[in-house]
Amino acid sequence: MTALSTQSNSEPIPFIDLKAQRDRLRDKLDAAIAKVLNHGKFVLGPEVAEFESKAAEFAGARHAIACANGTDALSLALMASGIGQKDAVFVPTFTFAATAEAPALLGASPVFVDIAEDDFNLDVAQIAEAIETAKKNGLRPAAIIAVDLFGQPADYEAIHAIAAEHGMAVIADAAQSFGATLHGKRVGTLAPITTTSFFPAKPLGCYGDGGMLFTDDDATAAILRAIHVHGVGTAQYDYTRIGMNSRLDTLQAAILLTKLAIFQDEIETRDRVAQRYCEALSEDVITPMVQNGRTSAWAQYTIRLKGLNRESVTSDLRAQGIPTAIYYPKPLHLQAAYAAFPRVRNLPVSERLAKEVLSLPMHPYLKEGTQDRITAAIREAVA
Repeated sequence: MTALSTQSNSEPIPFIDLKAQRDRLRDKLDAAIAKVLNHGKFVLGPEVAEFESKAAEFAGARHAIACANGTDALSLALMASGIGQKDAVFVPTFTFAATAEAPALLGASPVFVDIAEDDFNLDVAQIAEAIETAKKNGLRPAAIIAVDLFGQPADYEAIHAIAAEHGMAVIADAAQSFGATLHGKRVGTLAPITTTSFFPAKPLGCYGDGGMLFTDDDATAAILRAIHVHGVGTAQYDYTRIGMNSRLDTLQAAILLTKLAIFQDEIETRDRVAQRYCEALSEDVITPMVQNGRTSAWAQYTIRLKGLNRESVTSDLRAQGIPTAIYYPKPLHLQAAYAAFPRVRNLPVSERLAKEVLSLPMHPYLKEGTQDRITAAIREAVA
């Protein structure tokens, strides 16, 4: 059972309480870090391979390849899938920039699609229109990046069906959903290639940047292992393909190994925190719902303030020491950097939800009394 931190009613509440987690693991973290400092293998040390093995086992995948960060993981997945110039990669517009950034950096074109209102994930019904949009722009429909936003897996059955019909690759952007399941299968096995991030704020986070790719295909794994270390072949200075430098530091692998040991417990505690939020707030705001057959890693707990003044609500909460965040205030198709890329004609859900969403403190160490303080303040602010 996870030990939960205590707070007074006047103490500012952390949005994510990494300190409480660190206190729980301090001795084990210190020992893991000291071990790396003693053996001195700071790049591709033994902890990296051990973490890859245990992460693959946790996810139920044949292969796990650690890399430098979640954005690199997306780029590596696209490179291994042969994505490049004149290729269209279909992405939701309501997501972090990395999802569109990765194909754009490779010379491909992100094509923006709306999200479904019930789970914040890619609206598969719009892919057909997006494909026609891509073709009109002289692009080859090549891949779909499905984002498991806020921790809940996307509808991969529907995504795979349309991808197979058009010969497209499917990549799961699981930066927020590692630890979740779909019909009993873990994230990491829901697409031919799955990417995730170990940024400190993620459900499983390191103390810096880190990322990982999962696949069940031996050939794909071999390609990913080559290109994430400069495209190296069978010898140190034998290069078989264009690659990049994207290795996970040994120190970060050691930290992640320590955290992985308690990760399942933390996921279960996150779910209890989410259920308490739902029970306390469902009559006052629109609370998130996990769809049938899915579980969520609850990277964020995001409510919707439909018809309410979000700025006023956040101001009231801030005055009481309660932090909030907005993921995301502006969809990517409205961002200056991505405005020139193709998109389906209308993206109304993303544009509307961007004005309504508000994320609340969410972590496994959120004490019930502290959560009651948060929910009471929200009910008062929206009354």
